[in-house]
Amino acid sequence: MSEIISVIFLLAVLFLVFPTFLNTNRKLKQFITNISIWTIILLIIVIIITLGI
Repeated sequence: MSEIISVIFLLAVLFLVFPTFLNTNRKLKQFITNISIWTIILLIIVIIITLGI
């Protein structure tokens, strides 16, 4: 149950941040760099949640 709540929380934060994220990343290189950083952060959070640390 806590995993579902965590996923919902992450999606809500993404929903709130994404429009501003798109506005500030007009250049393709900057967009790819920032999206890769966000992907790494989300993967780390998912791994921590999965392992139960």
